[in-house]
Amino acid sequence: MQDCSSEKRAFVSDDQSVGGQAVIEGVMIRSPRRIATAVRKPDREILTKSDPYIALSKRHKLLNLPVLRGALSFFEMLFIGIKTLNFSADIALEEVEKAEKGADWQRTRGEKIKDGFILAGVLVLALGLALGIFFALPLFLTEVMGLSKNALSFNVVAGIIRVCFFVVYLWAISRWKEIKRILEYHGAEHKSIYAFESGEELTIENVRKYSTHHPRCGTSFLLIVVILAVMLFAVADTIVGVTIGHSPTLLQRFITHFSLLPFLSGISYELLKLSGKKRDNRYVRWIATPGLWLQKMTTQEPDDAQLEVAIVALKNALEKV
Repeated sequence: MQDCSSEKRAFVSDDQSVGGQAVIEGVMIRSPRRIATAVRKPDREILTKSDPYIALSKRHKLLNLPVLRGALSFFEMLFIGIKTLNFSADIALEEVEKAEKGADWQRTRGEKIKDGFILAGVLVLALGLALGIFFALPLFLTEVMGLSKNALSFNVVAGIIRVCFFVVYLWAISRWKEIKRILEYHGAEHKSIYAFESGEELTIENVRKYSTHHPRCGTSFLLIVVILAVMLFAVADTIVGVTIGHSPTLLQRFITHFSLLPFLSGISYELLKLSGKKRDNRYVRWIATPGLWLQKMTTQEPDDAQLEVAIVALKNALEKV
């Protein structure tokens, strides 16, 4: 497999930049003008869904300010990601039920609405657990250690705990057999985007040779968020402490840190975007290295059928509106 970090690339401009995510038996790709999803059905057919979409920051000049556009992009991608995952889950569920009830069986509108509510409930529960485990629990454990009087020490320790939780979580899901194919589709998504950014024709042969690790991956984004949080939250806690005349309570820290998440995601977005543009710069590559290491747990080598799905999604996303 070719390491793309050392090869000469034909980098794309902002108006050609693409990103995406793996879904159930498929890939979603977002270009500046479209969102396209390709999903492999059990009968080997590739089902596609493509819709025009222009980011809010591109529709309104004021929203394209640095950091603000990053915060908006984070929430946009969260919404799009959940919606796309719901689409792929619907297809998977429908195919399973057809296998059980006959090829002519069709889900009723009521069943679709019910399944949608169930999925929404699961996603809300998952987001709540993520917020509790990766955000609130490190604060609680650090408070128990008696480090609340020093803002820097408190947030360094909380940050270390958060990183440990994050790495253990990634390691655990990478060992889960049921998630293996999603990790392979994640690798296929990265390979196809790398080939496009390198100016290659989008064929299986060309895409196959590229790395499954990409500097603009969401895994790298989350790691940047965790690291930046140490500095930002330490400054915020100091300001709050000076303002109220004593060290913040656990609840005050939680509220302060939570309110800073949009700002934190905005800064992280700008740094991730920079790492994608300047990835041949030695210092940028050094900073991006930990995120690429983590992708060894969040991506796996895809087969040609999975590469085909990623290519179909990418080609659909690149179509002109």
